[in-house]
Amino acid sequence: MNHPAGLQTPSDLEDKENFIWQSLMTAIVEHQLPPGSKLPEEALAEVFGVSRTGIRKVLTRLATVQMITMAPRRGAFVANPGVEESKAIFTTRKMIECANLAQVLEHLQPPHLAGLEKIIAQEEEAHHSHDGAAAIRHSAAFHIQLQAISGNAVVTDIITTLAQRSSLVIAAWGAPWQRGCRCDDHDHLITLLRNKDLPALSHTMSHHFDNILSSLRFERSGETLPDFARLFGTPGEHE
Repeated sequence: MNHPAGLQTPSDLEDKENFIWQSLMTAIVEHQLPPGSKLPEEALAEVFGVSRTGIRKVLTRLATVQMITMAPRRGAFVANPGVEESKAIFTTRKMIECANLAQVLEHLQPPHLAGLEKIIAQEEEAHHSHDGAAAIRHSAAFHIQLQAISGNAVVTDIITTLAQRSSLVIAAWGAPWQRGCRCDDHDHLITLLRNKDLPALSHTMSHHFDNILSSLRFERSGETLPDFARLFGTPGEHE
């Protein structure tokens, strides 16, 4: 069915909103938009070529998963987790991920291990290349894919959301080059998965999260003003 030029169907609008949502989520998770960054509707609407109403809908979606905060008369900001919230995020991850390891081992197959090993290789390469965005992405993917092996979609969804919020914690409180988890920890977890050693696996996973928490400085770094045109504009358009 043809539509008059310039008119968008509901499907077109939904696709556009999903694209904007994913673009903003990626920028936040990969630390291109630091905690506390202001997200002005007008600037984002101009960059993405949509109305402020469309941007507001996307920002509301991000607020529901606690990636941004919205305040009357102040607007939207990338979430800036406090000390107690930051600790609670990783403590909750530790509880859920450790508790689900028995189900992970019950469903574990060789292709699962191969998939996890591929992610670790990508994560190590990202660290060696000092590609922070990729390191964060692969670190989160390791934990999400590990939990997904259990077949529990609810747990996987929860861990996905918590992994996204964890990136905010690391952005707010991490050292200058702290991007996700330590690769050698993930290597050790793979060995224990292969051996199906649940007690050692649970112990190592628990300490893995303790190590992350102990590495956080809990000293805020300065905020930076995002360049939305550079982040989201058409390649070459602003060169």
